[in-house]
Amino acid sequence: MNILFVCHGNICRSPMAEFVMKHEAEKAGRADDFYVESAAVSSEEIGNPVYPPARRLLSAHGIDSSGKTARRIRPEDYEKFDLIIGMDNSNMVRLRRFFPSDPARKIVRLLDLTDMPGEVDDPWYSGDFEQTYREVLAGVRALLEQY
Repeated sequence: MNILFVCHGNICRSPMAEFVMKHEAEKAGRADDFYVESAAVSSEEIGNPVYPPARRLLSAHGIDSSGKTARRIRPEDYEKFDLIIGMDNSNMVRLRRFFPSDPARKIVRLLDLTDMPGEVDDPWYSGDFEQTYREVLAGVRALLEQY
């Protein structure tokens, strides 16, 4: 299954989800079941690495995110990915504008896959990267259970 995680700038939440998903799939012995990337709905961070506090938090959990740079969603992503997963309502609005037709119902919000639907907190504003990590981890684990 091909999965694309999406947030505003692709430097905090979506790369966290990308690398947490890869890590959790590996731990579950299912790494080969998934192809995972992340992208942004905006263009302001394109080419930038994972935001240092997010990178440090992932590293503290034994997850390497080196080499990742932000990229923007592309029209061909709809065909390439089986799921396009947004982090919050704003991301969902922009995804639905970018992909106005979603006949395969690929576009979902991460925490809507869990028993606690809602938005993944944006640590850029909250400063609480650990809370965002917990939410991303819950979403990723639910994703692994369902797929």
